[in-house]
Amino acid sequence: MTLSPARKNTVALAAVCLASLMFGLEISSVPVILPTLETVLHSDFKGMQWIMNAYTIACTTVLMATGTLADRFGRRRIFIIGIAAFGITSLLCGLAQSASMLIMSRFLQGMGGGTMLICQVAVLSHQFQEGKERVKAFGAWGIIFGIGLGFGPIIGGMIIAVSNWQWVFLVHVVLSAITLILVFSGVQESRDPHAEKLDTAGIVTLSLAVFGLAYFITQGPDLGFNSPAAIGIIVASAVSFLVFLFVEKRNPHPMFDFSVFRIRNFSGALLGSMGMNFSFWPFMIYLPIFFQSALGYGSVAAGLSLLAYTLPTLIVPPVAERLAHKYRPGVVIPAGMFTIGLGFILMKFGSNLPHPSRLTMLPGCLLAGIGLGMTNTPVTNTTTGSVPSTRAGMASGIDMSARLITLAINIALMGFILVEGVLSYLKSTLPQSLDSSRLRSLAEKIAAGNFASLKQGFPELSSFDPSGSIVHTALVHGFGLVMLYGGIGVWILAAASFVIFAPLKVNQNLTSNPLLEVTCGDRPCED
Repeated sequence: MTLSPARKNTVALAAVCLASLMFGLEISSVPVILPTLETVLHSDFKGMQWIMNAYTIACTTVLMATGTLADRFGRRRIFIIGIAAFGITSLLCGLAQSASMLIMSRFLQGMGGGTMLICQVAVLSHQFQEGKERVKAFGAWGIIFGIGLGFGPIIGGMIIAVSNWQWVFLVHVVLSAITLILVFSGVQESRDPHAEKLDTAGIVTLSLAVFGLAYFITQGPDLGFNSPAAIGIIVASAVSFLVFLFVEKRNPHPMFDFSVFRIRNFSGALLGSMGMNFSFWPFMIYLPIFFQSALGYGSVAAGLSLLAYTLPTLIVPPVAERLAHKYRPGVVIPAGMFTIGLGFILMKFGSNLPHPSRLTMLPGCLLAGIGLGMTNTPVTNTTTGSVPSTRAGMASGIDMSARLITLAINIALMGFILVEGVLSYLKSTLPQSLDSSRLRSLAEKIAAGNFASLKQGFPELSSFDPSGSIVHTALVHGFGLVMLYGGIGVWILAAASFVIFAPLKVNQNLTSNPLLEVTCGDRPCED
C-alpha cells in the first residue's frame, strides 16, 4: 500500500513524536525508581549517580557526531540505527542483574537516545518545509517531548506499584518496535551533499574531559582528593579540555565554532541552557529520594508530588514565548532563571519547617517548574535565531551539549554536596568514637534513602539514635544544602546572563567594524 505525501508526513510526525516521548520518559521516569534499584541491585549511592550520569555522558558523546554522520550517510538511516540501538539497550537495562551491568547498559542506551534526539530535528526539518505545516509539526513534537518529561515521574512510580522496575526500561522495547514501523512507512531519506568530516578529535577530547571531571567529583571522596590517583584524573581532564580547545581552533570544520560566543544573544541564552541544567534537571534525580525517604511517601505518591515540579514546564512555555516577544529574551531568560532559584530557596524553607510535607514543598516546586518553563523555549529559539541560518545546526548542537555537560557535572556535584551535608551533621551529632570511613559509609546510605539496611549494617545506631531522628534530620540537612547550592548557583548564572544580554551603547559609526560584536534590539549587528 502506497501512502500519499500528506499521509507519509503524518506517519513521520508520529514516529518522531514517539521517539521524543521515549527520550523524555527515560530522563524523568528513572529517578523515581532509584531507591528501589539500590535495594534490589545491592548498590550504593555512587552507583545510583552513575546509573543516571552514564546515560547523560553517553548522550553528550554522540551528540555532535550524530549530526555529521546523519548528514553524510542519511538522516533516516541513522535515525533507524538510533531507535534500534535504543530498543536493544533498553532490553539490556531491563535484564540487568547488577548495578555495574545496568550502568554499562545505560551508557549504551544513552548513545542510542542521543542519536534519536539529534535525528528527530533533522527529520522534521526535511519532512516539513512549508511554514504553517512546519510550525505545527515542531509544536506537536515539543508538546509530546514535554509530556514525556512532565509525566515521567508518575509513570515510573505507577510501573513500580503495579509491576516491577524492569518495565520502566522494557516498555521502550515495545515503543521502539512501533517507532521503527512508523519510520519505515513515513520518513523520507535525506542527506547533505556538502556534509563536513567528522570532528573525531574534538568529540573524544571533550568526552574525556567531561567524564574525568564527573568521575573526580563522584569518586574523589573514596580516592582522597589529594591522592595521586585523584590528582591524575583531574589533571588528565584539564589536559583533555585544553587539547579540545586547541583542536577546535585548528580544525577548519569544528563542531564548536567559538566565534559564535561573541554574539551577545547567543552567549546570554547559552547561560540560560546551563542554568536550567545547573539546578532544575539534576535535582530532579535526587528529589524522589527526598519525597520517599525524608517525607515517607511511596513511589506513586512521590511521582504525584513531582508533578508540581514538572507540569509547569509543559504549561508555561507558550506564555514565555509571548513574554519573550514583548519584553525580549534578554529579560525573560534571566527572569526565568531567577524564578528557578527562588523556587529552590522556597523548597529549602519548606523542607526545614517542623512538619515538612509535599504541601510545604509545593510552592517551591511550582515556582521552580514555572521558571524552567519561562526559560526553556526562549533559550532554544534565541540560540538558533541569533546566528545565521547556515550555522543554526551548529548553534543547536552547542546548546544541547552545554545542557548535557552541565547536567552531568551537576548530577555529580549535587550528590557530593548531599553526602557531605549528611556527613557534617552526623559528625556534629554522633559520638567522635565512630570510625571516619564507617561514618562516610553511613552518610552515603542515608543520602541514598536506604534506611532499611541501616540497623543491620550499623547496629550501634540503636543506642545512638533509637528513634531515627538523627538520621532523618541529617538527610534533611544535606538536602537543604543542595537546594541552597542550586538556588544561589542559578541566580549567579541569571545575573551573568542579564549582563551579557544587555545591549552595548556604541557610536553608530562603529557598528560597521566586523571586529566589534554589538546588539541591535533583539538581534546581533552582524552579517
